[in-house]
Amino acid sequence: MDKQTLQIVKIGGNVINDEIALASFLKDFAALEGPKILVHGGGKRASEISSAMGLVPQMINGRRVTDAATVEVVTMVYAGLLNKNITAQLQKHNCNALGLSGADANCILAHKRIVKDIDYGFAGDVDAVNADFINVLLQNNVTPVFCAITHDKNGQLLNTNADTIVSEVAIGMSKLYNTELNFVFELKGVLKNIEDKNSVIAHINPATYKELTDAGIIADGMLPKIHNCFNALEKGVGKVKIGDASLVQSQNKLYTTLSLK
Repeated sequence: MDKQTLQIVKIGGNVINDEIALASFLKDFAALEGPKILVHGGGKRASEISSAMGLVPQMINGRRVTDAATVEVVTMVYAGLLNKNITAQLQKHNCNALGLSGADANCILAHKRIVKDIDYGFAGDVDAVNADFINVLLQNNVTPVFCAITHDKNGQLLNTNADTIVSEVAIGMSKLYNTELNFVFELKGVLKNIEDKNSVIAHINPATYKELTDAGIIADGMLPKIHNCFNALEKGVGKVKIGDASLVQSQNKLYTTLSLK
């Protein structure tokens, strides 16, 4: 028997910060047929609120350093303000969404990142996804909406990269579904020329990825994103796409697809 297709979508901070773009995306996401999961970031909003509270956000290699005060702020912003706003907007479009952190129902278990060269503080690396519980929600027509907060089952909340969360959730659910992973951000896909917003690279596999990184075309924050993409494909995810907020629209033809071949 063929597995049912599960659409898993991650939406990034630049779309979240654009009220019009976010509202349009959530309307389209709500209209997706079949089971679906949404994962959201929100780092820019967290940085704005941290600064307003007198905290100075620390970033190393594009990743947030999460001290004890920052854990409190990102939990409030991700699991509270943003998560519930997104959930409420989905309900507006008759998508029965449930906002969750990794701690809820032990959905996403993680550990504090081991310090090697850099101490990222209370940053979490994912250990396990509770696919059986998430499946109970999906089977009852509930759409999980995960923020970027996980836990270690010892009472500690952890800040975890949203790209990592969505790839790990997709991997975990691939045992039960044919999983399709979609990364939504402000660009139409991975670009050959950052100055030309339509220069989308249609397809990337490991060989072309090496060529593009060697040429410096793929660099900086796109590197960990694509690493997560290939990791997901290697561990059972069926399809991975990167594009803008129109990615969930059936008529959209401009995006980047990743595969192992």
